[in-house]
Amino acid sequence: MLSLALGMCIAGAAWAADPGSLRISITGADGQPVAGATVRVSSPDSLVSKSGVTGDDGTVRLQGLDPATNYTVVISAAGYEDYTASNVAVVSGRNLSLGYSLGGGGRTAGDATTLDAIVVTGASLAAIDTTSATVGTTLTLQMVESLPTGRSYQSYLQLVPGVKPSPGGNPSSKSGVNYSDIGGASGSSSDNVYLIDGVDVTDNNTGTFGSNFNSEIIQEQQVITGGVPAEYAGGSGLISKVITKSGSDEWHGSVNYYLQNDNLVAKDKHGESSGFSTYDTAFTLGGPIVKEKLWFFASYQKKYREDDVLDPTTRTAMRTVESDARYAFFKTTWQITENDRLVATFFNDPTDISGSRNATTLNNRDVAREQGGDNYKLEYSRDWGNLLLNVYGFTHEGELSDIPAVQDQSRNDVAYFNSPASLAERQQGGGGTALITERNRDEFGLSLEYFLDTAFGTHTIKGGVSYSENEYFEDSIITGPDRARYASIAAANAGVSFADFIGPGWSGTRSISSSDVSRLLSDTGRVGNSTAADRAYFISALDTNGDGEVSQAELYAYQFTSTAGNPTGQVNNYRIIEAAAAPYTVKSKGKTFYLQDTWTKDQWTVNAGVRAEEWTHYDSKGGESAKFDWEFAPRLSVVYDIFGDARSKLFGFYGRYYDPIRTNMADFAGNLTGPELHEQIYIGDRWLTYRVRGGEKTPDALFAPSTKTPYTDEFMVGVSHTIGTDMSLSVTFTRRTTKDILEDYDLALYSDPTVERGDHGVAGPGSPTFYLPYSYFGYDGAPNSNYVIATLAGGKREYQGLEITLQKFKSNNWQGMLSYTYNDAHGNTNSDSNADFQGDWLAIDPRAPNMWGRQPGNIEHQFKAFGSYEFDFGLELSAVFNWNSGLIYSRSQLISGRYLPVMGDEYEYDGVFDTWVLPGSIGAETGPSYYTLDVRAKYVKPLQVGQLEFFVDVFNILNKQSATSHMALVDGNGVYNFGQANDWVEPRRAYLGVRYSF
Repeated sequence: MLSLALGMCIAGAAWAADPGSLRISITGADGQPVAGATVRVSSPDSLVSKSGVTGDDGTVRLQGLDPATNYTVVISAAGYEDYTASNVAVVSGRNLSLGYSLGGGGRTAGDATTLDAIVVTGASLAAIDTTSATVGTTLTLQMVESLPTGRSYQSYLQLVPGVKPSPGGNPSSKSGVNYSDIGGASGSSSDNVYLIDGVDVTDNNTGTFGSNFNSEIIQEQQVITGGVPAEYAGGSGLISKVITKSGSDEWHGSVNYYLQNDNLVAKDKHGESSGFSTYDTAFTLGGPIVKEKLWFFASYQKKYREDDVLDPTTRTAMRTVESDARYAFFKTTWQITENDRLVATFFNDPTDISGSRNATTLNNRDVAREQGGDNYKLEYSRDWGNLLLNVYGFTHEGELSDIPAVQDQSRNDVAYFNSPASLAERQQGGGGTALITERNRDEFGLSLEYFLDTAFGTHTIKGGVSYSENEYFEDSIITGPDRARYASIAAANAGVSFADFIGPGWSGTRSISSSDVSRLLSDTGRVGNSTAADRAYFISALDTNGDGEVSQAELYAYQFTSTAGNPTGQVNNYRIIEAAAAPYTVKSKGKTFYLQDTWTKDQWTVNAGVRAEEWTHYDSKGGESAKFDWEFAPRLSVVYDIFGDARSKLFGFYGRYYDPIRTNMADFAGNLTGPELHEQIYIGDRWLTYRVRGGEKTPDALFAPSTKTPYTDEFMVGVSHTIGTDMSLSVTFTRRTTKDILEDYDLALYSDPTVERGDHGVAGPGSPTFYLPYSYFGYDGAPNSNYVIATLAGGKREYQGLEITLQKFKSNNWQGMLSYTYNDAHGNTNSDSNADFQGDWLAIDPRAPNMWGRQPGNIEHQFKAFGSYEFDFGLELSAVFNWNSGLIYSRSQLISGRYLPVMGDEYEYDGVFDTWVLPGSIGAETGPSYYTLDVRAKYVKPLQVGQLEFFVDVFNILNKQSATSHMALVDGNGVYNFGQANDWVEPRRAYLGVRYSF
């Protein structure tokens, strides 16, 4: 695949190597520009050096530089002795400005004046890129290894201003969705983009990170949170861009060992802690294969953890969970000529996890996980001075498979009415489904960067094209003797009516809801795949007035009583049965191009660009399931260098970010050869199939012809200023609007022109608020599918926020940062390319009453601070402080595993009777505010060869086991009541490590 990609590279690209550049200005003692000075820059972490000569304006621009924080700048000017400046930083994708003023008090040596009194007007990472409106944070390995953090690139994201807490490593930023109705999950975003050496390792199915690696291979991690130029896809989330280390002509390496166990953890105030132990060991090695020509860098890491999971009530052992992860990395660089480079990279991350560490996960519901995959990249770059070329091809593989511990029993989720049922009572039977998935991506492409200096200013013109192919493979097998998953009613509640069952007061899972009524009463639902005799039987069982038809009132009056054949002796209500199993593959293929020009004239810089994307989805038969034509996303920024000294800037930005539809929707609409699933309800003495999902007969869903690609518009203004030589202050205001949000629709509810408005709780053609004619979806009549994937009518999210950041970059032995972020987010939907309930139930339609409110999952106020100080004798002390005002959540009820907003009794709205959302439900509550303080002590002992490093991290050193969330269900969950704290900051815990490096 890679050889083919390189052979076809003239056809595509988007993610280039993204080098950095320096703009160096030199003035003399009289303040005038010094022309003809030679400037040379080099770094032990970079494979090549660059040099140039200042022009008439005393300025030279050196581009194509590898990111590093230890560049040396050597200046040679007529009439002056050579001068050397060290510890100069280069950041990928940024054009940092440095100014050197010669003379002014220097001593005379013959006819030459030395540079002893040189004045530096920009230095290290504190230098501002006065040509860019991009907002973000650059994290170097030196910075993160000075601070108490987790040892992963995901945990480093928590150092970035405005990034919200995330237990799973996929944090939300600014307007990114930070909450899912499914399980009431918070703190996880599917809006981010994760890049490793240009390889897009974002999971194409979930939108979360799709790879892990040893954090010690990071040369630089740049996190972009706003003002994204056209060269990046961007969106409502952040972009995490990691650039890895390369070898050099000097040998460098390290060996480390880190450990933690329950003896290093304080007592849990909210329950007895379980025993655990973990270790993390790794090595790195880099150096020359052929000096000045061929280098390599390699790493291998093993992370192992063992947990004893105890029953939360009896404290008896439930199981021991093992997690075994192995991360390999190898990169080789061939500097063919001074201007030609070829780089080959391989990394992988196989991981085996034997089960869940969550004590609320019962042994019968435990699931083992296998994940990880191989990644390959081949990249060629050419530097013609003013023109840079980059060509690449890569393959990303990602497995994520779950295997139930118990497979010989059918899963049975039991619902209880007004009963404090235990978890074991509600979760009976086996694990339910063995799910084997692969999420793979191939991409190749080309990009060009051209630097043009004219009398009307300088232009940096960038352009690129790419071709990508995402693949989602799935083999899903429902386990158990009858290949079915049940959702039953507790035997104690036998005789409950349909109407009572879909009402409030239940705990546990209910898979039948009022949104299924119209389908159960339609011809398709009533007949399903049943015979004529079965149809007659079901009508007779429900038709109490004998008119040959079944009304909504008759269906609501039906009582569930039978336990016949139920796997655990409960009352039959719902099941989904796998009639036919089959592995399948769906794909999406995308083409992108971008073109942008950064034009700098005097103190003004304008970056104008456009990014275009076209995506096509393919079903499991290889047919085209949907095509989204070219979408054009304009990006425009204006930056003003306030004083003309490259130390202060005022900037504004407008841009549009498209959010291409992931393969989870291609799977929903394209599993035509996959498993055939029958959804059934128990009526009388037999099961009625009212919906067939998947299989070759009836597509579960279709992409509506009118479906649009979701997008976010961003408007941003800000100001940045360099204070002294090592501090920067920035203030930004951001406003975003997200529209054309995606959902799946049940057209029987919204578009059937033969149904009167309000009949069976549907829209009806007389409803100006809810009715969506088939033409809205691009159809002339009803399509042959259960659902259609379409643009969510009326769906919208609005965000505005303010961010203030003061950062002191490392100098004089210390560094630090303070940031405050205000987030104001409102909307009427949390949908994010995931088929959920908003197109299946009028009561939670975005246009329904009381649906607009504060965005669940948002955190309105955040304050972050970190700092470190390094003593001359080798000891370094540091701390990280985080505070937030609490997670916003809705007053919720549990339906089909979803935390849906609380509803009241049925009443009429626009001619439709439904259980509409109660006022003050959406985003009405705020969880507890809390803070954490983490510290690190590190000691470095120099040796004859290399150095030895010891450190201890202490997380939550004050042992403030504060509440972090509240129970959102108004009826509670049998363990916690509404508004009661249900999760807490982990107890104080220490982490020990030792490393030898040379």
